[in-house]
Amino acid sequence: MASGEVRGGQAGIVVQFVLLALAWGSSFFFIKVGLAELSPAQVVWARMVFGALTLALIVLVTRRPVPRDRVLWGHLTVVAVLLCVVPFTLFSWAEQHISSGLASIFNATTPLTTMGFAAAVLSTERITRDRGTGLALGFAGVLLIIGPWAAGLHADLLAQLACLGATVCYGLAFVYLRRFVSNRGVPAVTIAFIQVATGAIIMVLATPLLAGAAIRPGPAVVLSMIALGAVSTGFAYIWNTNVVGAWGAANGAAVTYVTPIVGVVLGVLVLDEPLTWNQPVGAVLVILGILAAHGRLSRLSRRRVDVDRHVSRRLRDSSPNR
Repeated sequence: MASGEVRGGQAGIVVQFVLLALAWGSSFFFIKVGLAELSPAQVVWARMVFGALTLALIVLVTRRPVPRDRVLWGHLTVVAVLLCVVPFTLFSWAEQHISSGLASIFNATTPLTTMGFAAAVLSTERITRDRGTGLALGFAGVLLIIGPWAAGLHADLLAQLACLGATVCYGLAFVYLRRFVSNRGVPAVTIAFIQVATGAIIMVLATPLLAGAAIRPGPAVVLSMIALGAVSTGFAYIWNTNVVGAWGAANGAAVTYVTPIVGVVLGVLVLDEPLTWNQPVGAVLVILGILAAHGRLSRLSRRRVDVDRHVSRRLRDSSPNR
């Protein structure tokens, strides 16, 4: 489906929103399955190649022109490194040491890291009271997820920091996109294809460095890598474009609240991963931080005050002592 076409009404958008949440939430599950027989770099290789092939097919079917602007390709090469190659590698490496559910929880901090870099780089995105409150809540949530009170600060602290490093890369990439690419009028599907294809080329060129012993992955690993690339990296870009186009960026970003739930549920039920109390509680704080940063908590508070005033006025007007 082309991003600029009619998207089938609200029912179709709801379906795509659900599919997007499932695709992005399950990506951490697919990574964990792949790591049973592949190295982190090989997982990223498969993800990028299958994702690029899927987006190339979509571009061909929808007859999207691919720009030849060298400056655009240069900018999207930077985006490919920041939005795909480096964070995908960090998450894959981290999941050797932590659960897929925990990795999905850390991924939910992406809107907060994006906001921090946007405030530093973009003049229109300065820190307001709401955004400051959101960043503070998000930071508290991250500390709670890490659990610094545990003995030895966890042997997996480095892996958790790698997940945060991945979301920092995402934040940088989104700000870079907005600063150097968004104003060029290039369709989102084309941008997605170029950046994922560039990332795939980087991984293919690095194959001699990534190749280890000969591998013969089983069906579960092969299917997981196809799903990770084609669905979680390929089709997910199209669904996200359609949802944002229909609902707006703020409402479309609500998928961030759902993906950790999908990741944690799959990890606990399918992979039998442990879940400690501080992880979901910290995730709630992170989500509250995102809501606060977008001003939704302050609007809710003002609405509640208005309702209380209205109720008080009605009660006062109906009092028999008047």
